[in-house]
Amino acid sequence: MRILNEIRFDNLRGDLFGGVTAAVIALPMALAFGVASGAGAEAGLYGAVLIGLFAALFGGTPTLISEPTGPMTVVFTAVVASLIAADPENGLAMAFTVVMMTGLFQMAFGAMKLGQYVTMMPYIVISGFMSGIGLILIILQLPGLLGHAAPGGGVLGALQALPELVRQIDPQEAVLAGLTLAILFLMPARVKRVLPPQLVGLVLGTLLAVYWLGDADIRRIGEIPSGLPSLQMPVFTAAQWQIMILDAVVLALLGSVDALLTSVIAGSLTRRQIDSDKELIGQGIGNLASGLFGGLPGAGATMGTVVNIQAGGRSALSGLTRAAILAVVVIWAGSLTANIPLAVLAGIAVKVGIDIIDWRFISRAHRVSIKGALIMYGVIGITVFVDLITAVGIGLFIANVLTIRRLAEIQAESVFTLPARRKRDETQCAQLTPEERSLLAQGRGRLKLLYLSGPLVFGAAVAINRQATKLEGAKAVVVDLSQVPHMGVTTAVAMESAVRDALAQGIKVFMAGAHGQPRERLEHLGLREVMRKHCWVEDRTEALRLALAEILPPEQQVPHAQRDAADAPA
Repeated sequence: MRILNEIRFDNLRGDLFGGVTAAVIALPMALAFGVASGAGAEAGLYGAVLIGLFAALFGGTPTLISEPTGPMTVVFTAVVASLIAADPENGLAMAFTVVMMTGLFQMAFGAMKLGQYVTMMPYIVISGFMSGIGLILIILQLPGLLGHAAPGGGVLGALQALPELVRQIDPQEAVLAGLTLAILFLMPARVKRVLPPQLVGLVLGTLLAVYWLGDADIRRIGEIPSGLPSLQMPVFTAAQWQIMILDAVVLALLGSVDALLTSVIAGSLTRRQIDSDKELIGQGIGNLASGLFGGLPGAGATMGTVVNIQAGGRSALSGLTRAAILAVVVIWAGSLTANIPLAVLAGIAVKVGIDIIDWRFISRAHRVSIKGALIMYGVIGITVFVDLITAVGIGLFIANVLTIRRLAEIQAESVFTLPARRKRDETQCAQLTPEERSLLAQGRGRLKLLYLSGPLVFGAAVAINRQATKLEGAKAVVVDLSQVPHMGVTTAVAMESAVRDALAQGIKVFMAGAHGQPRERLEHLGLREVMRKHCWVEDRTEALRLALAEILPPEQQVPHAQRDAADAPA
């Protein structure tokens, strides 16, 4: 596997321009996320530089732009708040240790080739989770829009304090926040293609604060320390160790899903193949480096990636260019951020939260599936008001239970017993050849055919158990597995139990067409020893002949040729 990402120089102009454009968009977003997280604006910039640099160097998607994102910032904000509350002195350092651990987990995911599985989550859960995160980001920034610092207590604290904050609104900061939101929402599309609205809002808001409200007492970022960030050694306590691991796993999973979904978008726009496992390793190295130097966690950013591609970026050189430009800002231009109003950054963060909400699916989810819509709304509510992990866990559990139930219903249709008891099942008999129908008819209910088809996972076990009552009165049973390419463990155990029960009742059992994985699984469960060798038959027709011979003497059987002649018209 190639160690470095794809870095080419045959598209120099496009990659450089893409990197510059992505850097211009990343600057206000990094400042906003840094302030929103509680770790400081510099943490957002450090994360934007380090994650972008190492993910571009070692990732598996050449055009992916990686940086602190809204979802990762929301989860990290909760991590910072909980760890500082538990240990005010070391809480922030422990939060950066969680970021390092996040990177290690992501590297482990990539090394274990889990990239293809990370995004295999029901869309209703992903949509609900992301929409819930968007709502959290909006609610947490409401105090900032009104000119106040966050009251603490998370979402509930912000909502409880909202009436009082509205009564004590700071008009000047509210105007700055409103102006920023107006620019972000109302800027014409043709202008957006030339000037990123986030940067325009940041610059105009800062200029107004300096030249119009220069003497006003409004909250500002303050000067960011220039120079290289200092190394943050891992800090943790034994009491907090388990909580930190859990937080790191959540961030790692969220960052992996976020990055790989964005990678898929990048791959579809450039029509290039992505290496999901390599991308996870690159994301992990980036988050590890960001945590080591006090930066926010991050992932692939959809907005920056799309802008990079639209501006001409085609290789990882664009991501490296973006990281270099932001590094210049961090090292030499920290003083330029001193006058940026926090209300402007709150407006930018609110717009990000609004964009995270899956409005398109929310507006039509009830038309697609009422149950799916209810699950999605439940995940949103639990995400916002209870806990991110609980929301995903409950959402996945309910969605998977409903999926399993539906699969069981579908698979039950491919498991049935012949001869059919009712006329409406005659279509099932149509799968048999004339000779097979003749053999079953001669059995007069004492010969049964248990037919199964398709891949059978654990949902089919219930259907197999239900067929047991239909085998009553049989003296011989043929189990047709010729159309079963795969059999799950639960289904195999149910089949083994049904066969053993039939044998215990003195019923002769023949396995027809069992081959490959299904046969190996049944044999490993012990059916090889309890069933005679001649009971394993390749051909279903031959199995029916052998089964009929067990219950009907040869002289009483009607040869197939004679039966055809008797049925033929005169």
